[in-house]
Amino acid sequence: MSETLPVTILTGFLGSGKTTLLNRLLQRPELSDTAVLINEFGEIGLDHLLVREIQDDIVLLNSGCLCCTVRGDLVTALRDLFLKRVRGEVDFRRLMIETTGLADPAPILHTLMTDPLIGARYRLDGIATTVDALHALAQFDAQPESVKQAAVADRIVITKADLVDADTLAALHARLDGLNPAAPRIVADHGAVEPADLLEAGLFKADSKIPAVADWLRAEAYETAHDQHGHGHGHDHHHHDHGHAHSHDRHHDVNRHGDRISAFCLTLDEPVDWQHLVEALEMIIAAKGENLLRVKGILNVAGQEAPVAVHGVQHVFHPPATLPGWPEGSDRRSRLVFITRDLSPAAIEKVVRAALGITSDLYGG
Repeated sequence: MSETLPVTILTGFLGSGKTTLLNRLLQRPELSDTAVLINEFGEIGLDHLLVREIQDDIVLLNSGCLCCTVRGDLVTALRDLFLKRVRGEVDFRRLMIETTGLADPAPILHTLMTDPLIGARYRLDGIATTVDALHALAQFDAQPESVKQAAVADRIVITKADLVDADTLAALHARLDGLNPAAPRIVADHGAVEPADLLEAGLFKADSKIPAVADWLRAEAYETAHDQHGHGHGHDHHHHDHGHAHSHDRHHDVNRHGDRISAFCLTLDEPVDWQHLVEALEMIIAAKGENLLRVKGILNVAGQEAPVAVHGVQHVFHPPATLPGWPEGSDRRSRLVFITRDLSPAAIEKVVRAALGITSDLYGG
């Protein structure tokens, strides 16, 4: 895994400051060994940085970054770029893909997960989403796609924070707590962020053979969110008892703002039967695959010493990766993080419990 090239997907709604962010990032020496795939040069305004054109669709910046236009589909662009690297025409050690403002990152993730040639050469390092402090709350209400971009992110970059007051910023943070409690938030300073805060967000670190499971999963963030949503807000929860443990009502099954997004973590105390868990996930995918925005998990599989990492985006799952060992100090419980739309934690827990024959409550706490 560690020989593959890490890919960062930069997404964010139109006008949310992706271009400014990218321009600032590309001037940093940390990105000198990066290739950037951009939809169109015209949109991104890199002219003042250009040094020379290597080929008609590739330019080299003075910081050492390569910028390439995607002409045609992404798979072709990724393959071509890798071939150029093999032939020694270009050199890079990581890739950044800038998506258009309306794009759903799912198809890019599916490409990385399912195309055998791409999957053997590139790995997802993380999704960074820009969120515009000035317009985000109104956009979230008007554009479900922008909500989804924020919900599936590994890192959230808040732009234009200097243009809003403290109350607006606090309201945005509260909204993001409900959508995506686990993604670290980086407040950009006039479009500038530290590259290190965006990179190395994946399961495998570039400079290490040891997976960064805790960092990737960030399961504890869901437990904190789960407790906050149950206790500090004074909500009058109505218990609908359909045989589920009452703890579900403590969780934000229905996001308070009508975003229809749920972000939660299931914890399994006992080692899991792999086949039964796969059946549970297949059942969820068959019924509601498009609403399974993202799934990440580390599993203690019965009969296997090493943990197994699983990662899915909607109906597509990455082949499971057996990790070298458990993280230090880990309690070796399986944890599955789900980000869903119109799909309640209670419904997912019910399917998983039934498949695994579990009677206990799967939410920690």
